[in-house]
Amino acid sequence: MTLPSLDGRRFAADVDVVGGEVGPATVFTYHQDGADLWATYEGGDVARGFLVGTRTGDHLAFRYVHRNVDGETSSGRCDTELDRDQLGRLVLHEAWSWESRPGHGTSTLVELTAPDPADQHRP
Repeated sequence: MTLPSLDGRRFAADVDVVGGEVGPATVFTYHQDGADLWATYEGGDVARGFLVGTRTGDHLAFRYVHRNVDGETSSGRCDTELDRDQLGRLVLHEAWSWESRPGHGTSTLVELTAPDPADQHRP
């Protein structure tokens, strides 16, 4: 089953990424046009980042580059599987590796959703 487009959707890591510079404060804003995929991201240790790649079904393949808050630039590649969690949010299960330095790892990005207005009136 192919999940919906990522266009306009926002994601953040569920925890700090070991060996990476992305964490819950890093927000990714995705765009998609057919199989073309791109995103911007920033927050936490990342001052500004970009990724570009492709989507085939529920698989994403992309390259990323970013500048951290210390002014250092880094780049890498990522293979990602798109899924949905029990709350209905889209989830990105990533296997990434640096190309600009040693290291690799995994991460999970979870869709950020607006709060339900009805929840504001619940005790």
